[in-house]
Amino acid sequence: MAPTLHPHFATPKGHREWRGHWGRRQASWRRRLDSWRCVREDFMVSLSIGSLQLASPVVLAPMAGVTNMPFRVLCRELEQEKTGTVSGLYVCEMITARALVEGNEKTLHMTTFAPSEQPRSMQLYTVDPEYTYKAARKIVEENLADHIDMNFGCPVPKVTRRGGGSALPYKRRLFGKIVAAAVRATEGTDIPVTVKFRVGIDDEHHTHLDAGRIAVEEGAAAVALHARTAAQRYSGEASWEEITRLKEHLAHTGIPVLGNGDIFKASDASAMMQQTGCDGVVVGRGCLGRPWLFAALSAELRGEPVPSEPTLGEVVRIMIRHATLLMEHDGEAKGARDMRKHIGWYLRGFPVGGEVRAQLSSMNSLDDLKRILAPWADSPVLAEDAEGPRGRKGSPAKVVLPEGWLDDPFDLTVPEGADLMHSGG
Repeated sequence: MAPTLHPHFATPKGHREWRGHWGRRQASWRRRLDSWRCVREDFMVSLSIGSLQLASPVVLAPMAGVTNMPFRVLCRELEQEKTGTVSGLYVCEMITARALVEGNEKTLHMTTFAPSEQPRSMQLYTVDPEYTYKAARKIVEENLADHIDMNFGCPVPKVTRRGGGSALPYKRRLFGKIVAAAVRATEGTDIPVTVKFRVGIDDEHHTHLDAGRIAVEEGAAAVALHARTAAQRYSGEASWEEITRLKEHLAHTGIPVLGNGDIFKASDASAMMQQTGCDGVVVGRGCLGRPWLFAALSAELRGEPVPSEPTLGEVVRIMIRHATLLMEHDGEAKGARDMRKHIGWYLRGFPVGGEVRAQLSSMNSLDDLKRILAPWADSPVLAEDAEGPRGRKGSPAKVVLPEGWLDDPFDLTVPEGADLMHSGG
């Protein structure tokens, strides 16, 4: 049956009112649809970093002793398993530029990538333009990576007391020379250089706006901000508003700005991108004991169903796979020792008693791990507070700096001895 109109709308005046009414309704719907599309497109954005085209704007932050090749492979495997794609960027542990140039055996082992890792992303720790150039040239000439990230965010006292990490951007000219050296070394290649830094040394010495501007002027293809000062370390809450400030500060350049800090669950990434306008997110402590987090983050940003949290039985399977990869990479003894640090992260929130955890903390082989975990291999139990903050927090503390470090922000002197660490920092 055809719809009937009220007699009023059959008159010329009524007809005009009818058309106006529906015109306003349609305009309202169009605005809502445009708004929805805008938000959804923000969540579905790919990320372009120079020549790199990533289907997801999610990046694994380098973490010493954690983001080695076995962990990166595991994260990629789980994203593929749970979402059918590997879409983000997985960065290796921090590599000391001088140690790489000098061919330090441990450092070279840390630069290993699996055949499945594409693109290969390497982060350099450096304080010296000369060694920065040499390290980047070695990466180019020996085809060691497809992307170079530069670390100026480490707040660890053994790093800052020598002028490295999050202390270095305070020296504006030196910082610029270092970024420029890496960019110059990669000229004529498809290897983009990106830079990661913090808000500053402390609340009296913010450097992120200058650091972002200088990095872009010297040719960086993207910048990433950990929205805490070095003095905060990992305590308190990240100041996402500083990511907003940096994004606005660099908006005219078109260079991507990535945000880092307090990404612990799938919705955190979309919240950060919405609130700050940043182009992507960098995930660190949130993935400790949760290598499946990247699958959840990429699904959320694509508007797809987010994979459910794994049961204890599923986590047992993932732990065994992680240990297997570690032992294949480093040998059974070293792989077992390395796996021990992950045990508490994996089992957080699960009803696994202290006695069992103690046994796991001293296991020496894959067989040991399988035997101890066997009673929970089919457990359907879910973790409590699985999506809460994790990893080290600590307390704010005064940043340890070289004597007179704050006297001249334009000093070009290379910090003495700051590039002699071969541990990856």
